[in-house]
Amino acid sequence: MVTKNISKKLKLRLKNTIIDKVLTYASETGTLTMRDREHLNVFERKVYRRSLGPVYDKEKENWRILTNTEIYANVKKPTVIETIRLNRLR
Repeated sequence: MVTKNISKKLKLRLKNTIIDKVLTYASETGTLTMRDREHLNVFERKVYRRSLGPVYDKEKENWRILTNTEIYANVKKPTVIETIRLNRLR
């Protein structure tokens, strides 16, 4: 998802439709350990950083990656862990 020809909006839609479906497939029946949750969160943030790209910091006059809070503020979507928790069978 590094291609510059695809818009950020489309990259996020692809992530939501393809990657999220793979990560949440049959997740209702399994258990997630804290380690699994952390690995899923790290992977999700890595995909977001890759698709959203770097930002230019005017104060320091250099490029930097987005912080975790900036990522979640830009995306405005529940994390994969929250989605799995909501889809759990009761």
